Amino acid sequence: MTIDEALRAAADLLVPISDTPRLDAEMLMAHTLGRSRDALLLGDRRGPSPAAFDAFVARRQAREPVAYITGTRAFWTIELGVTPDVLIPRPDSETLIEAAIDHFAGRAPPARILDLGTGSGALLLAALSHWPQATGVGIDISPAALSVARANAEALSLAWRARFVEGSWQGDPTVDLVLCNPPYIATSDVLPSDVADHEPAGALWAGADGLDDYRAIAPLLDFVDGGMAAIEIGATQGEAAAALFRAEGFLVTVRRDLAGHDRCLLITRS
Repeated sequence: MTIDEALRAAADLLVPISDTPRLDAEMLMAHTLGRSRDALLLGDRRGPSPAAFDAFVARRQAREPVAYITGTRAFWTIELGVTPDVLIPRPDSETLIEAAIDHFAGRAPPARILDLGTGSGALLLAALSHWPQATGVGIDISPAALSVARANAEALSLAWRARFVEGSWQGDPTVDLVLCNPPYIATSDVLPSDVADHEPAGALWAGADGLDDYRAIAPLLDFVDGGMAAIEIGATQGEAAAALFRAEGFLVTVRRDLAGHDRCLLITRS
């Protein structure tokens, strides 16, 4: 088959398991060919399809996420390496970066950033790419995740401004900006098998109501006056999660993502 024919056939095969079968096929083909997706779509697709493409499609048919097959994921303005040791960065999480940019507009930019549960380093590295004078620390309980984050920092030439440390939830009164995408899935929730069977459980589940990690973070949260924290939440958790931080004396605004779902707690002192 030609590349074009293989793309059509793969998209048909992926319809039962994916909401974006054609996109998945294109991403897998671009990865197989060692090109960007744009280069694939703009290039000549009449040549023979590479043999390795079929194996990648078979992995996707088994519901393995595309990002784990290709080993990469775009986030904000950066490209990240990802492995099954880290949660796949999602566009929804970009809401936290947008909230931080809006908060610091017209103010001195953040000089020190803390990313709690850093995973791939997505939030910290996106923030450092936006504020070139800032430095930051990413904390995660998983040594494997920290290895991924450090590799991403090196690949993005940000390693000299980003430090990654093994640890759990903690506060830091010297930072201007706290970013955090904690686990927030309730144990009774049903996730797609792409997520439940492949992404790290420690980054997903958070007790019976999905709020356990917010309960742990709220009493520890700290940052300088004039700073802020942006913490990701599930679409139905806005008021319940916000109440935990308000009880600690913070002012909390719930920010929505592009789909109109509650997605981020914007936390300040005034």
